[in-house]
Amino acid sequence: MRVSGLFLYPVKSLRGHAVTAAEFDALGFVGDRRFLVVDAAGKFMTQRTVSRLACIDARLAAGWLTLSADGAGSVAVPTTTHADAPLRTISIWKSEGLLAEDCGPAVAAWLSSFLQVPCSLVRIGREFSRPILKATARPGDTVSFADAYPFLAISETSLAQLNDRIQENHGEPVPMNRFRPNLVVAGCAAFAEDAWTRVQIGDAVFRNGGPCARCIVTTTDQFTGVRMGKEPLKTLATFRRDTADPTDVNFGVNLIHETKRGTIRVGDPVHSL
Repeated sequence: MRVSGLFLYPVKSLRGHAVTAAEFDALGFVGDRRFLVVDAAGKFMTQRTVSRLACIDARLAAGWLTLSADGAGSVAVPTTTHADAPLRTISIWKSEGLLAEDCGPAVAAWLSSFLQVPCSLVRIGREFSRPILKATARPGDTVSFADAYPFLAISETSLAQLNDRIQENHGEPVPMNRFRPNLVVAGCAAFAEDAWTRVQIGDAVFRNGGPCARCIVTTTDQFTGVRMGKEPLKTLATFRRDTADPTDVNFGVNLIHETKRGTIRVGDPVHSL
């Protein structure tokens, strides 16, 4: 097995992009989901309820995050923490009372205008602390603004088998970007990632955090924000229901890194431990 794709999502639920190598720290990949769009109450916003988020491109370069969208121009904010930045109290699922840095009125106005809903952008700063609230977590396991885990891995063969089944059901195949993985793995059997207990990727060791339950985001075109129909959820429901909670359909595996610092590169070997 080997890493065939690496993806960063600088702002949660905005467009991601492929990279050839990525450093990671205690929160996950550096530059991955370190920014978040929140509503007026500080609650996280995602494509689940605001699919138009998919239309915004987010790029990191030379210490700046630049957001852009067709017909809306662009806006940029620094990536580094600032001692004078106002703190916001925000929430992500069951993680409540988190402290994040407000990125200012200019980017808030740009986002609010484009999304047509009052919102603002926050950044992980010095006061941010978020332990993983899952049974598979251990003391010291932390996460960024991601849903619950630092990493999501999917194998190429898992997607290929899913698409074969979708086409058998007379549907259109879906691209990998619908599932927003951090790590794509080649060279294993379909759904082999489900059975990983611990896995070594390059020099780093990861623990299986549990399957990833999928939602309406997987039906959303990741460039236009358009809901494309019932696939892949319709087909996943025929063979990927969670045994513990049949209302969930799973695709991909969440990973928690036991090695807290390092670098992963496309082409790195992957070994189940």
